[in-house]
Amino acid sequence: MFDIRRYFKKHNDEDDGSPRVIHINDRSTNDRFRYYDNHISTTKYNFVTFVPKFLFEQFSKYANLFFLFTSVIQQVPSVSPTNRYTTIGTLMIVLLVSAVKEISEDLKRNASDNELNRSKIEVLDSATSHYVTKKWINAKVGDIVKVKGGDPFPADLILLSSSEPEGLCYIETANLDGETNLKIKQAKEETAHLMSPQELIRCQGKILSEKPNSSLYTYEGTLYLDGQEIPLNPDQLLLRGANLRNTNWIQGIIIFTGHETKLMRNATATPIKKTDVERIINLQVIALFGILLTLSIVSSIGDVLTITWNKNDIGYLHLEGKSKTNMFFLDLLTYWILFSNLVPISLFVTVEVIKYYQAYLIASDLDMYYEPTDTPTVVRTSSLVEELGQIEYIFSDKTGTLTRNIMEFKTISIGGRCYIGTIPEDKQAEVVDGIEMGYYTFDQLQEDRKHHKNKHVIDEALTLLAACHTVIPEVSPNGTIKYQAASPDEGALVEGAALLGYKFHIRRPSSITMTVDGQERVYELLNICEFNSTRKRMSAIFKCPDGTIKLYVKGADTVILSRLSDDNEFVEATSRQLEDFAVEGLRTLCIASRAIPEEEYKQWSKAYNAAAISLDDRSRKLDEVAEKIEKDLFLLGATAIEDKLQDGVPETIHILQEAGIKIWVLTGDRQETAINIGMSCKLLSDEMNLLVVNEETKADTRRNLQDKLKVLNSNQLSEDDLNSLALVIDGKSLGFALEEDLEDMLLEIGVMCKAVICCRVSPLQKALVVKLVKRKKKALLLAIGDGANDVSMIQAAHVGVGISGMEGMQAARSADFAIGQFKYLKKLLLVHGSWSYQRISLAILFSFYKNITFYMTQFWYVFSNGFSGQSMVESWTLTFYNVIFLVLPPFVLGIFDQYISANMLNQYPKLYKIGQKGHFFNVEIFWSWAINGFYHSAIIYIAAINIFKYGNQLSNGMIADHWAFGVAVYTTCLVTSLGKAALISTQWTKFTLVAIPGSLLLWIILFPIYAVVAPRINVSKEYWGILSHVYGCVVYWTMIICVPVLCLMRDFLWKYYKRTWSPEFYHKVQKIQKYQIQDHKPRFSSFQKTIRKVRQVHRMRKQRGFAFSQVEGQENIVRKYDTTKRRGTYGELE
Repeated sequence: MFDIRRYFKKHNDEDDGSPRVIHINDRSTNDRFRYYDNHISTTKYNFVTFVPKFLFEQFSKYANLFFLFTSVIQQVPSVSPTNRYTTIGTLMIVLLVSAVKEISEDLKRNASDNELNRSKIEVLDSATSHYVTKKWINAKVGDIVKVKGGDPFPADLILLSSSEPEGLCYIETANLDGETNLKIKQAKEETAHLMSPQELIRCQGKILSEKPNSSLYTYEGTLYLDGQEIPLNPDQLLLRGANLRNTNWIQGIIIFTGHETKLMRNATATPIKKTDVERIINLQVIALFGILLTLSIVSSIGDVLTITWNKNDIGYLHLEGKSKTNMFFLDLLTYWILFSNLVPISLFVTVEVIKYYQAYLIASDLDMYYEPTDTPTVVRTSSLVEELGQIEYIFSDKTGTLTRNIMEFKTISIGGRCYIGTIPEDKQAEVVDGIEMGYYTFDQLQEDRKHHKNKHVIDEALTLLAACHTVIPEVSPNGTIKYQAASPDEGALVEGAALLGYKFHIRRPSSITMTVDGQERVYELLNICEFNSTRKRMSAIFKCPDGTIKLYVKGADTVILSRLSDDNEFVEATSRQLEDFAVEGLRTLCIASRAIPEEEYKQWSKAYNAAAISLDDRSRKLDEVAEKIEKDLFLLGATAIEDKLQDGVPETIHILQEAGIKIWVLTGDRQETAINIGMSCKLLSDEMNLLVVNEETKADTRRNLQDKLKVLNSNQLSEDDLNSLALVIDGKSLGFALEEDLEDMLLEIGVMCKAVICCRVSPLQKALVVKLVKRKKKALLLAIGDGANDVSMIQAAHVGVGISGMEGMQAARSADFAIGQFKYLKKLLLVHGSWSYQRISLAILFSFYKNITFYMTQFWYVFSNGFSGQSMVESWTLTFYNVIFLVLPPFVLGIFDQYISANMLNQYPKLYKIGQKGHFFNVEIFWSWAINGFYHSAIIYIAAINIFKYGNQLSNGMIADHWAFGVAVYTTCLVTSLGKAALISTQWTKFTLVAIPGSLLLWIILFPIYAVVAPRINVSKEYWGILSHVYGCVVYWTMIICVPVLCLMRDFLWKYYKRTWSPEFYHKVQKIQKYQIQDHKPRFSSFQKTIRKVRQVHRMRKQRGFAFSQVEGQENIVRKYDTTKRRGTYGELE
């Protein structure tokens, strides 16, 4: 059904105040409410909005407005000195090319949207009582759908039932909020038993739901089912953008679709972005308008004065009685048209084509093709390519962008010994100061647990890893085990224990079973003291097979080490090893145990049960009870988990920082996790001083920021200290700091820092941080992410980059550029960005230069023709100057010129600062080129007028007319402009030869053909008989050779001076590249490594992140599982 609301993307806010009514298994009734379909779109245009939005965007460029005005003037009879269609025709071509480019890019976005809209989902068919596969776009509000494990949710759903006990399911929301831990959702008891399609079809009722809104964490509704009234809350809400994990399937009813889902309500319309170069051009075009108007006024006044002073000699013009005022304004319009090409109309279509081709080159770069997922780089907005070369700040997501969200069990320290799968180079075990340092292999661990003096400690440690957790084992028919863990850290630890021979494989409500050396061990689960952010630890109490009661504890080193008994022999060794783990950026945990006397446990259990049933402040009381038993612990060792980074992330960040780019990481993860990742990806280095802001109130946040600013501005810190600052701020403090009265302090500290990490931030806060820096700093910003929670940040930045090929594609669809891996950002910015910026700058400057050089001769000519407004050159030949004879040089400069090779740009990242400083294109550079154009035009005209004054005699005794003079000036300007293009080209290719010498050759060949043919078909009649007067004149050939040399002599000498006596940094690199000079920079890597090691140990004592996080309420959940039971007909756990 046609719905025009889709094309204007308006939200149906249902302002009548009544709740949304959704009928179950009644599509026809739901259709009457005209709820939005499940179609989503991230395109800039549709067929209704294209024309107004496109025209608004194009005519926001002042040059296009100027040419539209000029085109209108040209239609006025007796005003235009040129053909009335030359400007309007060219403008139409410019708009057509721009429209084709915009449409093609938007079609790519539409194709990407269609790929998502056509994803498959199982929808319950009321006619057949079976699930049928449909496209997402065809799913409607009120449909019951079945989502399988690992799949994303196609819309916002209410959970009805799942394959797990009591309607439980796990969802991953990293794509929504950046959090890596799985969330637990649970169906209502009244619906959790609905397993079969037949049972669901028989359900009759409705849902009264809240209106569509953007709040990800709230929901209110009521389910009326078979006469029951069931309240609904966020525990039953499954959002589009999340994925089903560790659950075979769920069944749910759709409540919000398409642009009414909470995910899309948090998205903003695709913005129209303008580049910094475009903004500069717009302002300079205004200045050129002013010059053009001045020239027109001077010429008009000159005409009026000439007629007034010579009125007795020009009676043949019949100007008696004509108003001087009218004459002045008509002259003004005439000269406006005559000089209008000072602003090159061809520039904008040239730039559009150049950018489009540069985008094609970026997309075709095999170095940025990610083969494992068959993901090439995609350029969705080619108009921003030059901005890639000027980025000063990068705002990056963490999960899925810097990391893979894959936790790998890396190493374990037990009894003072470290064990690892593969020993790193130079890390073999050795004794230092009586302490064993370095690593042993896991194979050695197997030997040690049987024969070493500490074998009982090793057994205890590995038992703890296999027992102290809330993981659910899923045993497949072939015997393989998949561990379902709410926290990826927990899953990695259990997998690590299984790898080392302690395989956990059965969970019952009151016990767990593991297999060790082929024998089953059953541990009775007595209690779990859950993890929370205050405790920073979790403990479990078991009755072991030998009848003893054991407390197993794992948690952050700070909380475990402070609760040890006095007789711990491994503390010093473990602490040293923890520091080594932290230096590598690994996520660490300490593990400890304690044997509990039965009488002590009985007394404690009573206190625990009393706290567990308390109705007043239950969580605090449970923590206090846990504190009483988690004491006098025996330290077994420590574990280290690696949060696997994307390939090449540390190297990429290091090079980007060397290039002068400041990197801010905005993540939904915890502070400790973020700091750990910062260390492992080299965003935070050992030399850095961390400034931590982690406050609970606005007043404390203000005080913290003020104290830090006071120290930073006190001149007490050395230059090295100021250059090694990193700011770490959590979401709550950030919320206060983003308020109007604190934002300046936050920004002042942030810009002083080499790196900034914002933790626990919401999607909105990400966008607000970007907008703050964008608003307050004159710098270009890039935002990169992979999830739907990053979309607002990506759209707020000058340049948005999405990571594609990951589970969440929303960011890639909404971004200006999509890449397969974070590491490709290095080449995208340092190579393609630098090339694009330099090429675009050169093409633009040359386009203005060539027009000023030629069209200013028209102004000088008015002083020789009595200010009559006569054009020196025939009107179509004027148009051909830009459209044919000088159309190729800007293209070649903008597409193929390569001022420095890719290898050199990678080898010398500091070259990127050229773009950051606007070295190739700024107001000063623009006007230096413009003034050079004025200078060359003056030399050409003065030389030409004097040459033809004394050397205009032809061989037949006649003298050359002003059309022959005009052709000579035209050719001289053409040769001068082509010579300038040759002078600024840094790489000569076959395309350069075609564009520069080829363009001159084209004119020399084409002019005689045109001069002979055109007059005979009533076009360019001015050229009757001109050919012999031009090509047969020695003065013409002498002039087009000598005058350009005279013009370009200054340019050549200036270039020689700059290169020889005052070279820029990139000149030196060009010399290295040209002569293949070897780089003999001194390297002190081994010395620096030693120094850093000393600093690292000192700094990292306070910055160790613990690898653990857990959703509260896990004990109740794990006690519902009995994995020895078989799954039923529909895959449900019975």
